Amino acid sequence: MSERKLRVLVAKPGLDGHDRGAKIVARALRDAGIEVIYTGLRQTPEQIVNTAIQEDVDCIGLSILSGAHNAILPRVTQLLMERDVHDILVVAGGIIPSQDIPFLKSSGISEVFPPGTSTDQIINYINQNVHEKIY
Repeated sequence: MSERKLRVLVAKPGLDGHDRGAKIVARALRDAGIEVIYTGLRQTPEQIVNTAIQEDVDCIGLSILSGAHNAILPRVTQLLMERDVHDILVVAGGIIPSQDIPFLKSSGISEVFPPGTSTDQIINYINQNVHEKIY
């Protein structure tokens, strides 16, 4: 009997309309044998959390470029906690200033991947940390 593939939800929260990076990461995850659910643009935190629960994902990957990361990303982790879901790893990437990363990590984002991060680094991080939820 084979092991179940890791399932990652790749989501674009907020109003930014650029998803090239998210699609590149999604493709790399698929190529690495990970099952990917891509939600598309302009997702609310509520939509993201509902989809993550319905799809029984192991990880949520949030891609954000709009500058609203300090409001939107913690809302995702807050909603997970409110729904008593503590086993989904949440990571983020996009245009996030380095000075905002400690706040995001304290709010439940496990790791933040800045522009230029290799897809191998993202894949390795998810594979190594998917079952070690922090919040």
